[in-house]
Amino acid sequence: MAMDEVFEKLRTLQDILSEKITLEQDIQEIPKLLVTQEELLARLKKSFIERNQDYEKAKVAEAEFRNLLTDAESMREKAEKNMDVINTQREYEALDKEIHDSAEKEQQYRKDLQREERLLAELDEQMKQSTALIEQQEAELAERRAGNEDQITEKKLKIESLVAREQELTRDLDPELLFIFERSIRKNKGRGIVAIKGGVCMGCHMILPVQLANNVRQKMEDKEEKVNIALKDFDFCPYCSRILFYEEAEQGEEEFFDNDDSGSLADLEDMEEDDYDEDEEEEEKVNIDFEE
Repeated sequence: MAMDEVFEKLRTLQDILSEKITLEQDIQEIPKLLVTQEELLARLKKSFIERNQDYEKAKVAEAEFRNLLTDAESMREKAEKNMDVINTQREYEALDKEIHDSAEKEQQYRKDLQREERLLAELDEQMKQSTALIEQQEAELAERRAGNEDQITEKKLKIESLVAREQELTRDLDPELLFIFERSIRKNKGRGIVAIKGGVCMGCHMILPVQLANNVRQKMEDKEEKVNIALKDFDFCPYCSRILFYEEAEQGEEEFFDNDDSGSLADLEDMEEDDYDEDEEEEEKVNIDFEE
């Protein structure tokens, strides 16, 4: 298999793996979308329990005030009846005070009872609304869960289809290459193989050493059939770690390097050493002049 055929396979495989990874991420995210609705349902149920507790307390208070009111009415009525059988002024004054006190208590208990009755009515209405809202949320949640299961099933079927295509493409490719390639796709947002155009990596848009670009270009132009193409046969971007393939720059695009004057990193080191030697000679000359 020639290298250009391998590069073409990797580009096709990139699309398959990118789609598969996206589907896998979707499957993981789908259940998370239910969390907000489940939290809302939990808050509604907690609020309903609290209102129900307040309702029970209000019922107890309402029953107590009703009993107190009944007792106060009975005491007042009994005292009023006794007014017909009194014989002295002192008895009259005592009964009159009893009637007055009972009437005041009766009035207060009636107000308290009415307050508790209003509170009970409000709590009862709130609980009815909460019950309806809880039932609605539970129905929507059940429907969404069922819908999510359908979505997950559909996405898993798509993944199975992609895996079958992936296995066809990767049958004669190096497993180590495939491992690094898929990891690069996951890391680099779906792109594990990119072109060099105009001396620039199209993945991270960094200018690459011209020798590296030339190596990639030569491999693309090499039509010789090779056996057991492995990881070592590929070049990677030193900045973003993606696999590189060569693509001619379109008309009007700038070439950052001249292939006829490419040199190498070794040439660059030699130039730096020459500059360093010249600087040392200049420094020694200055020192000699100074000593004289």
